[in-house]
Amino acid sequence: MTGERLYPVLTFPDLDEALDFYAALGFRTTYRQLRPYASGVVQRDDMAIHLSGVDGYDPAASLGSAIVVVPDAGALYASFAAGLRERYGRLPSAGVPRLLRPRRKQGTTTGFTVVDTGGNWLRFYGTADVADGDAEDGDGATRSTGLARALEVAARQGDARGDEATALAVLERALVRHPDGAPEDRVRVLLYRAELLVRTGDPDAARAALDAATAVPLDAAQRAAVADDLAHGREVVGPA
Repeated sequence: MTGERLYPVLTFPDLDEALDFYAALGFRTTYRQLRPYASGVVQRDDMAIHLSGVDGYDPAASLGSAIVVVPDAGALYASFAAGLRERYGRLPSAGVPRLLRPRRKQGTTTGFTVVDTGGNWLRFYGTADVADGDAEDGDGATRSTGLARALEVAARQGDARGDEATALAVLERALVRHPDGAPEDRVRVLLYRAELLVRTGDPDAARAALDAATAVPLDAAQRAAVADDLAHGREVVGPA
């Protein structure tokens, strides 16, 4: 049978706050009601999400999650990031809501995550990545080593599972074990460490990790390779 459609129903403590958040992501509200219960629908292209407003609902206790496969995850992330910057004046990267940038994670495909105002996790993956089985432990995939491998392991814990403490421990061990790792990998590890420290509420340590990343000696090619990572790290940590 073809033509089936499946729509997630996600829970929020405040329906209008949720509608506003999804508007910043480029979704339009196609339905809203407050009685006899609060609910709404938002849609962007072929993506439609049903929202359920529940008084007293705690986003920190949410188990809501959805996997979304899209034609171009990178382009969608850029669009979401631009919308959130315009709405909030910054890129929300800690707490609820937040947007986690695309990263390759151990044992899964490259993708990014939106944690919305209800604490629901929307995990976005590109169609090509899913079709190609872009998993670092998959058949025919290139297995990373050293700092690059540690970064993927940490991203699985910190971005896919939300376990920042374990992710930080993975990165800290890797920095000790691989002092001679590729400079660009060291930069990326330090920058992810800075981001995780922002999420765990340690801005001073995050600033120190960012400073350490910017102090890594790089040649022109290496600096070009990590330019986006550095820009993201500076935005997440914020001004000194």
